[in-house]
Amino acid sequence: MTYENIEFSLNQGIARVALNRPDKLNSFTADMHKELADALDQVQAQGARVLVLTGNGRGFCAGQDLSADEMSADKIDLGQTIEKYYAPLVRRLHALPMPVVVGVNGVAAGAGANLALAGDIVIAKQSASFIQAFCRLGLLPDTGGTYVLPRLVGRARAMGLSLLGDKLSAQQAQEWGLIWECVADENFDARLNELATHFAGAPTKGLAYTKKALNESLDNTLDQQLDLERDLMHELGNSQDYAEGVSAFLEKRPAVFKGN
Repeated sequence: MTYENIEFSLNQGIARVALNRPDKLNSFTADMHKELADALDQVQAQGARVLVLTGNGRGFCAGQDLSADEMSADKIDLGQTIEKYYAPLVRRLHALPMPVVVGVNGVAAGAGANLALAGDIVIAKQSASFIQAFCRLGLLPDTGGTYVLPRLVGRARAMGLSLLGDKLSAQQAQEWGLIWECVADENFDARLNELATHFAGAPTKGLAYTKKALNESLDNTLDQQLDLERDLMHELGNSQDYAEGVSAFLEKRPAVFKGN
């Protein structure tokens, strides 16, 4: 597929996707969704060990492009739009067997804010912000917003963000635990590259199972989670990366992980 709405590359285990409609603050269209879905297919098929997702220009993503052709119908079914595009995207990011690092380079609004929060490690420029803008249109926080917000920041803050639609600075987002790190604008690219390089050389299978276990813990009972930990550790204990990690520890040398 030829990409016109995103940029995609995969080198040395690092897959990079940049939303690329800067004149529209990288707002989503059906074509952008299709391109992003294809890129995620490539991420898995080509053996990436980390996915880095960011945006081009001054914004990360402003959510759905309300001026797009597919939004022009008199009676558009937003539920079908969620079912066809946004829900599968969030599910795929959660299920990817590798860390998903999101670099929020500017404003993240509406579905764009919650797309960012679907990442595993989220960093943001100090000048960036998050806006749950749905209430301004008579809608609710989709793209997983009603799921992740109360779990990340608690009910009171989730309600305030969702019902008021106020802008949340990147610094405040870090202090609230909404994101991992707020980074000075001039250090943002270097920090994003540092994380990408780190994860490209990390034990990918172990990280993927850690991600899986943490995600499932949100809905599991203690007994279910202990059983899951047992089952996943059984597999990881037989992995090449575990054997390499132990050997490197005993030999007092850096480990060389292959991701399996």
